[in-house]
Amino acid sequence: MTEYLCDTLNNGLRVISVPMPHHHSAEVMIYIGVGSRYETAHKAGVSHFLEHMLFKGTEDFPSSLGLERAFEAVGGSANAATDCETTCFHSRVHPDHIAAGIGLFSSMMQRPLFKDIEMERRVILEEAMGDLNETGHQINSDNIVASLLYPNHPLGKPTVGSRPAIERLTLRQLQQHHATYYTPHNAVLTVAGPVDHQQVVAVAKEHFGQWQGDGVPAPEAWTDFAAADRALRWVRDAGSQVSLQLAFLLPGRDSEHAVNLRVLRRLLGWGGMSRLMLRLREELGLTYAVDAALALYADAGTLAIDLAVSAENLGKATTAILEIITELHTTEVDDDELDHILNCYRCDLDYSRDQVDEMALRYTWGELTGSRRTIADDLAGIDTVSAAGLRQTARELLSPTNLRGAIVGPYRTRDRKSVEKIIADWL
Repeated sequence: MTEYLCDTLNNGLRVISVPMPHHHSAEVMIYIGVGSRYETAHKAGVSHFLEHMLFKGTEDFPSSLGLERAFEAVGGSANAATDCETTCFHSRVHPDHIAAGIGLFSSMMQRPLFKDIEMERRVILEEAMGDLNETGHQINSDNIVASLLYPNHPLGKPTVGSRPAIERLTLRQLQQHHATYYTPHNAVLTVAGPVDHQQVVAVAKEHFGQWQGDGVPAPEAWTDFAAADRALRWVRDAGSQVSLQLAFLLPGRDSEHAVNLRVLRRLLGWGGMSRLMLRLREELGLTYAVDAALALYADAGTLAIDLAVSAENLGKATTAILEIITELHTTEVDDDELDHILNCYRCDLDYSRDQVDEMALRYTWGELTGSRRTIADDLAGIDTVSAAGLRQTARELLSPTNLRGAIVGPYRTRDRKSVEKIIADWL
């Protein structure tokens, strides 16, 4: 069976259907190619602010409550998320009401009222405050590390924006941002579930066919891969544990290393048998949980390792993490571990075929970003992975030059000195 079908309307909107005939729900999703990396410092957070505003009512549903009720009437509950490069709107809907669900998103994309801006500004400021401590310092490790990895670049700024920028954003700026980036050429609409592709395309033409707009400006490129001193940022904060994030700067998603990086991420921090969990939790008892996260953008990326530990275990945890990375540099993964990781990966890919939201996400995001990967493509990619290739990727990319870190919490001066020496002496 074809994994997905895609047609482009005359106005440039790409329309995807993912046939999943045995399901009893459908996912309607629309991706817009805009996020925080498209913003200037003066308008930081405008993409996220705009995402919020589209839920405040449309010409067809003049209030946020009326819009939410309309989504619930088709069996859904709309949600959205903004990241560095994209904004995603989505809702589960009943298969009998797919046309109505598409119509609701059409109304949001094309006919927002931009109501209640000051009330929503207060909500977003509260959201931004969640990343700050009582003294106003940033305590979100993801944001801190991004600022170290991508200094003086939009990729290094919080998606929510800064408090001063949020406070000064105007209605006109939101409307201009909408007019510039919310265009059919910069959007992909997908329906996953028990759907007929031609019917989806016909409904899309009905609701989106009159949508007009040009191509969009390209974001600021990331080109600064020059070697630099290793950097850690320390932030004192209250609490019983210290949050530690160590992250590596990577090339973008089209890199030859991309498949190996996805496998290394799983090897490091995907489940109870991952190396980080086995070493730091099961063998050393240093933490309850440790995770590895991979983000690959158009021209850069990040592999981040996160955990929380008591202050007295901070140095031991740092040492253990770097020892694991060093092992990836010096020793090839043995056949048994590699087979186990790849088998788990294949199982997860097969399981995703049962999730309408995961299937919609895969193909909508892939079409928008040009990273079109079917499950068959991913399975074929896994078959190319070798122990030697993983070692080469680790040696090239998980290096001291590419390492940055954030330590947030009630650390002690001696902990800081110890960790900084451990990092400085690594390799």
